[in-house]
Amino acid sequence: MDDERPDVLLTGLLFFDLVLTGLGKPPTPGEEIWTSGMGTSPGGIANLAVAAARYGLKTSLATVFGDDAYGAHCRTVLAGQEGVDLSLSHTADDWHTPVTVSLAYDGDRALITHGQPPPYSQDTLLGDPPEARTALVHIEAEPHRWLAKAAANGTQIYADVGWDPTQRWSADLLDQLALCHAFLPNETEAMAYTRTDTAVAALGTLSELVPVAVVTRGGDGAIAVDQTTGEYAEVPALAVDVVDSTGAGDVFGAGFVAASLGGWPLEERLRFAVLAASLSVRRHGGALAAPGWYGVDRWWRSLTDPGLRKAYGFLADRIPADVGPPVHHAPVTPPAPLP
Repeated sequence: MDDERPDVLLTGLLFFDLVLTGLGKPPTPGEEIWTSGMGTSPGGIANLAVAAARYGLKTSLATVFGDDAYGAHCRTVLAGQEGVDLSLSHTADDWHTPVTVSLAYDGDRALITHGQPPPYSQDTLLGDPPEARTALVHIEAEPHRWLAKAAANGTQIYADVGWDPTQRWSADLLDQLALCHAFLPNETEAMAYTRTDTAVAALGTLSELVPVAVVTRGGDGAIAVDQTTGEYAEVPALAVDVVDSTGAGDVFGAGFVAASLGGWPLEERLRFAVLAASLSVRRHGGALAAPGWYGVDRWWRSLTDPGLRKAYGFLADRIPADVGPPVHHAPVTPPAPLP
């Protein structure tokens, strides 16, 4: 009998992203900089939704859309183009969809956002959350009530965390890991919250708090421990030309969840997530840069490097026969298609 539950349940704030690339350096007061590229895409929680849906996962998103052109555009892209289930989402009257301008340079990005808090909280949107196979969540200092309900439903919680603007990095936040199956912070966040000075030490501490602990390390790849299987894995990053790193962490998380739902060994899960994130940074925008099976298949078929062919040889048995149609990328000025 088919499992009718969503594969992935998501909730969070949605943005309309405007990405400017080719700056070379950040602007200074009084200075005007002309960029060589621009792209637009749904952002925020949409990064995870699109990245998951492009692996054929049944993806349910609870978010708030503004009653403006930005919200209408994002809704059309998510539901009409990407097949994301928005039945748990709402359009808010007289509320402006948050807009983020991403300034991409030196392999990283700076963000400027305009917006107001949404009129519906996560707990209001979800109430009693539907049963789902997994939920990808962003844990915050104040726990959301729906999270405990979802965990009680048998939903496996995959969590990440963001930058703490207060710089306090309260370890109390880690108490929420008792509800989680996996935790996937970057190394800066992991070390700050665990009061350690290396990514490996942070991973060791986190592995005592959650069954699956992952620490992403940017250009140094990622490391992980799975206490349920006794596996440890460390994989390097892929050398790619970075156009825009917006949403790369979200694409990593969605790839890790997709591989985990497939029951893959830890090293394969980690390599797959690193690959997905690496492919995404070659294009503008977070959500629409996600490669999905189509992008992974194209990369694998074009791969000639013998070392990578060996390291990623598992893809020959993992890529489905039907990888779907070509994915839609962010509208870009000027167009810059990749092979």
